[in-house]
Amino acid sequence: MDKEIIENHHRFLKRVALYKEYGYDIEKERDFIIETSLPVFGKILEVGTGKGYFTLALAREGFNFVSVDVSAQEQEYARLNLAYHGLEQQVCFDMADAECLPYEDASFDVIFSVNMIHHLSSVGKVCNELIRVLTAKGKMIVSDLNEKGFALLDAIHALEGRKHAVGGTMDEIRVKLCNSGFVMSEYNAEIQHIIVASR
Repeated sequence: MDKEIIENHHRFLKRVALYKEYGYDIEKERDFIIETSLPVFGKILEVGTGKGYFTLALAREGFNFVSVDVSAQEQEYARLNLAYHGLEQQVCFDMADAECLPYEDASFDVIFSVNMIHHLSSVGKVCNELIRVLTAKGKMIVSDLNEKGFALLDAIHALEGRKHAVGGTMDEIRVKLCNSGFVMSEYNAEIQHIIVASR
């Protein structure tokens, strides 16, 4: 196996172990998000690849999907990790801003966005785009850290001499989806808050 793939996987495992040490079981949380979203059907879009923790969880469940992110560097990390598991063929990576997605209206039946909302400066614009590319009978699964999750991440970032910036909130998403006529179910995991929304 390629040395870069192996080294990337070791970084991934080290990060997962650090999170778990602080009480954040990434795999358990991601599995819970997928469980609350079932059934998953049709064309699937993940908005906010990041380092690919959720990308890997979806691929391991056997789904084929598109994953979009603004950062080529983050997506490369995710791609290498998928390659380690032999799952890279299941994901089509696109680089784009979530405020202006390069897809036609009603292109996807299921949209996932996990731990992206708090990175946003304009939740409204992104939410409009998610709604635009979702089919009429489709559903949207949006998840972000809860209060415990943010405290945990703050502690990890402080350990590394960094600060974890927070922009958008799940409250903003909830209001936007409600005003757009969506029906929502909400779930709480140990670290994550999840909204499953459909028209």
